[in-house]
Amino acid sequence: MQNASPAQAPDKKEPATIWNMAFITLFVTNLTFNMGQNMSNSLLPVYANALGASAAAIGVVASSFAVSAIAFRFISSPIMDTYNRKYIVVFAALTLAVAFLGFGMSGSITSLIGFRLVQGCGMAFGNACCLAMVSDMIPKDRYGAGIGYFSLAMVIAQALGPSVGLWMVDKVGYSATFTMNAGIMLVTAFLAFRIKLNFTRTKKLTLSVKNVLAKEVAIPTILLLLVITGYSFGGSFLIIYAREQGVTSNIGLYFTVSAVTVLITRPFLGRLTDKYGVVIVAIPALCCNVISCFIISNAHALWHFLVAAFIAALGSGVCQPSLQALSMKAVAGDRRGAASSTNYLGMDFGALFGPLLGGLVAQSLGYRMMYRFQAIPLAACMLILFLSKKWISNTEKSFAAEARAEAGQ
Repeated sequence: MQNASPAQAPDKKEPATIWNMAFITLFVTNLTFNMGQNMSNSLLPVYANALGASAAAIGVVASSFAVSAIAFRFISSPIMDTYNRKYIVVFAALTLAVAFLGFGMSGSITSLIGFRLVQGCGMAFGNACCLAMVSDMIPKDRYGAGIGYFSLAMVIAQALGPSVGLWMVDKVGYSATFTMNAGIMLVTAFLAFRIKLNFTRTKKLTLSVKNVLAKEVAIPTILLLLVITGYSFGGSFLIIYAREQGVTSNIGLYFTVSAVTVLITRPFLGRLTDKYGVVIVAIPALCCNVISCFIISNAHALWHFLVAAFIAALGSGVCQPSLQALSMKAVAGDRRGAASSTNYLGMDFGALFGPLLGGLVAQSLGYRMMYRFQAIPLAACMLILFLSKKWISNTEKSFAAEARAEAGQ
């Protein structure tokens, strides 16, 4: 594997530390970008439920963004590898601002789905573009830890977003809360514009299968599809299910406990991934996710949900960032946009299938059984990880050797 010199980097030299100025600026941008999303995403199923939607319809609302996100993924990767990525993040943030304003004006399931499709357009570019940029802002020998640290922005947003969103709805209602989310996205656009990026355009925009999809990252993309399917299978219905079990207050603590646990453990788990590899760390992590599914399926008190949140966080704290880091290791520098977009394409399919399948199972068998079925895609992910351990090990060794060679130059 040969890594070409990146055309979009904060500096021509590899950064000496993870926490350099370019990394910090992008970290804050990623934080605000995900803050607005987490506030809105946690409220939409509850809002749809308040409008009288069935479990299956709530699943459609929760997953519909993935339809447009998947469609735009097929042009987002060549765009990210051709044009200045910071302006693409600005565009993504402004698109989400429009979607969130639309949520605030919506009074029907149809309009919610429509603006959810607009949101998917922005999501096709935002997080994937940030991941492609940050890959050039961290030392190669700290990839697992660096992307783990970077993803803490998402963790902080997950900790604060749902709780702040529920609190805001109680105080000012859905419309004002979604409008505030739109304001957060305007802040994100400003921060993205301020990112210092050494951009040199090296090629023309070309739409081809090679530019759109990175076949080199097929294995981690399939794994991410299964992971996100498992995470979103029951995640969209958690607040509704908790209220059905009589937990009517403080359920927002579930997200806080989960995110704080990840915040504390992810740097440590990132270092373990760098030292021992993805397979050895990710399989036990996925076991934690499976255990949490069965705890939730039998939960009837707040503390049951909080225990499940803690155990699940031990898994989610390592799986997604380690698989994304593996993808960035598997491609050349000028292919990271395609690799990132391919990753998020798999995650979009997971986000599409998860809530739809979860809603159908919940409507047929109830929420309790739905959480037991949630363990199936996570178990499948463990099996594929084990079967792919040779390819994963070779990719990690090749990248490590390349990093050592460049360090010795």
